[in-house]
Amino acid sequence: MSSRLAAIHARLERFPSSIIQLAMRIAVGAVFFKSGLLKVGSWEFAVQLFRDEYKLPLLDPALAAHLAAAVELGVPPFLFVGLATRIATLPLLGMIAVIQIFVYPNAWNDHLLWGSVLVFLLTRGPGAISVDEVIAKIWSRRATGHAAAV
Repeated sequence: MSSRLAAIHARLERFPSSIIQLAMRIAVGAVFFKSGLLKVGSWEFAVQLFRDEYKLPLLDPALAAHLAAAVELGVPPFLFVGLATRIATLPLLGMIAVIQIFVYPNAWNDHLLWGSVLVFLLTRGPGAISVDEVIAKIWSRRATGHAAAV
């Protein structure tokens, strides 16, 4: 029985982590992108939410709505394709912190999930199915070719 479990375990470990990383990038990016689309699709309501419900300190509600929409629509495409992935996680982690602290402190379970995915991508990178990986391979070939020429 233990050899059968060991075989299953070994087979599961061979599953490409790059597929999981791709799914993580798409899943967490989609959460923010959909939120940005909702803001843009109903702009007056979005500003009203920032004014009446979110009540962020030190920020005008219209400015806060603009900033949030810009991040929510501008950053996820980087995650989707895996370009500058580690950098792209930072503004989203910042948004999660602001939402957790000032807006919805009781939604910690969602924030923990999104934050965990983003921290994983920050620390482990986007995986092999990404533009970052293609760029790294090109740079590696150039560096190897340059070293061989010297």
